[in-house]
Amino acid sequence: MVVGPIDTNYGSDQHGLIWGYRFSPGRPAEAITTDTYVAAMQAPVPGGQHDFFWLHLSLANSASESWLKQSLKLPTAFFDSLRTEESSTRLELDDDMLVAVVHDVLFETSFETAAVGSSSVCIGPQLLLSARLRPLRSMDKLREAVRAGHVFNSPVELLAHLLREQANVLSEILRRSTTRVDQIEDRLLANRSSTTRAELGALRRSLVRLQRLLAPEPAAFFRLLNRPLHWISEDDLQELRQAAEEFAASLGDSISLVERLKLIQEELAALNNESTNRTLYVLTIVTVLALPINLISGLFGMNVGGIPFYGSEHGFRIIFGSLMVLTAVLGWLALGRKR
Repeated sequence: MVVGPIDTNYGSDQHGLIWGYRFSPGRPAEAITTDTYVAAMQAPVPGGQHDFFWLHLSLANSASESWLKQSLKLPTAFFDSLRTEESSTRLELDDDMLVAVVHDVLFETSFETAAVGSSSVCIGPQLLLSARLRPLRSMDKLREAVRAGHVFNSPVELLAHLLREQANVLSEILRRSTTRVDQIEDRLLANRSSTTRAELGALRRSLVRLQRLLAPEPAAFFRLLNRPLHWISEDDLQELRQAAEEFAASLGDSISLVERLKLIQEELAALNNESTNRTLYVLTIVTVLALPINLISGLFGMNVGGIPFYGSEHGFRIIFGSLMVLTAVLGWLALGRKR
């Protein structure tokens, strides 16, 4: 059997580029290569000073970072973001460029949070550069919009569209989570819930982790909106503002859902405690009702002299009747008074 050569580029070219596009005002994007981009930057065509580019690279290709350092002038913060494990979204300004680490959450129906990826993004007046280690859903959706002929007028507009795609992913997660919580709550109210506290805790932890990853993002973008870079237009600021507001609304819904899960956990714990207390109460009543019988049988079972009614013909009836009366009195004290 002949084995073909192994692909060491991980779906990218020799420089690590997965895809690249050139955007011109009012026109759909044009696919380009790294050589095309370098040539365009060295000798821009007349009238193309308003064009901008989107380069998306794979960090799994070891050649991508070296090509970036050799061919592009990028801020140090961007290269630091490629090697730093971020626990939350980061956004900062460096060398008149915008550097961000944007998270993309790939939830499945099992609500697992293991499939979480991040993308390092660097934005300048004529460039949006993104690099990732694993394929991300929001990036692919943004590429689909570009390939479908959607017209973008600036790199910031591309970023705003990416944020909207992330907000849609988050909203879909919240819709599925809300549907599941509704089913759990309905079963709980009908007293036929088979949901354990561990299951609720796992769902709650998933949503809390989601908030921890994405919660700083709206705040960071609001800071950018208050102190924008000089090359960001007012229209782009408005696009970013709307995208940040959508994110903030989705995160608010996530916080409300987490609080709702917390209340359901408390209600489930209260029901479990009530069931346990009811069981203990029944066991206590049985123990109290059986106490006279055990006590009398223990006393009369001793092989000593002087046992009452030893020679009486009606001794058994007297003892049995006394036990029944005493048991009835104890039963009334335990059940009648409570009722």
